[in-house]
Amino acid sequence: MDIATLIGLIGAMGVIAGAIFLGGDFGAFIDAPSIAVVIGGTAMAVMASHTLGQFIGSFKVGLVALLYKPKSPTDLIEEAVELANVARKEGVLALEGREISHPFLEAGIGLCIDGHPPEVVQRLMAKDINLSIQRHDLGAGLFKTAGDVAPAMGMIGTLIGLVQMLGNMDDPKSIGPAMAVALLTTLYGAIIANAIAIPIANKLVLRSSEEKQNKDLILESISGIQEGVNPRVLEQILMTFLPESKREKSGADE
Repeated sequence: MDIATLIGLIGAMGVIAGAIFLGGDFGAFIDAPSIAVVIGGTAMAVMASHTLGQFIGSFKVGLVALLYKPKSPTDLIEEAVELANVARKEGVLALEGREISHPFLEAGIGLCIDGHPPEVVQRLMAKDINLSIQRHDLGAGLFKTAGDVAPAMGMIGTLIGLVQMLGNMDDPKSIGPAMAVALLTTLYGAIIANAIAIPIANKLVLRSSEEKQNKDLILESISGIQEGVNPRVLEQILMTFLPESKREKSGADE
């Protein structure tokens, strides 16, 4: 589970709720029609911008931002070097049946074991990377759309409330409460956009970047294994995927 996302989302909502409690009556900030306009209108507008399948799948995509934790590149490097050692000493077929932690790495090793030439393996795996990026971009774009639409729906709800208020101004004492209710939709839209939808969209973009880096690392690993690159040399190549501060200094040469 991604603790940062969980703490961030809960913390943002907590800060907003705390400010409301400290300011007075929490019940004054609850209005069912306003909630219906913002949440319902945002959902329908997002659905109109995507297919029904993509809209329904967005809930699963959102869980990725909250629950998914990518495998450490350092762990992937260690595993790839270990596989390269086995392949160099015993041949690629010796990797058959080995337990491999990352599905993409396992698929690449499977292609090697099946005897596909390096160019075919590289093309298939590169295509997989490109398609996965497209899927991630679609999920992030859906939440970005929600972040764009929610404030607009909030403003629409406010305008509806103002029209209703101005059409019924016989009692001046009712103007203040009516104005407060009208403004609630703007508040709801801002909360949904800035405390939920946009942070999730940004986290999905980050997750996509992390997964692409891991898959590029794996692609380089598979290439090195197929070409019979010295495992120590392969390790140094793969270390370039890490930030300089995390790169281990290699010791003796093979």
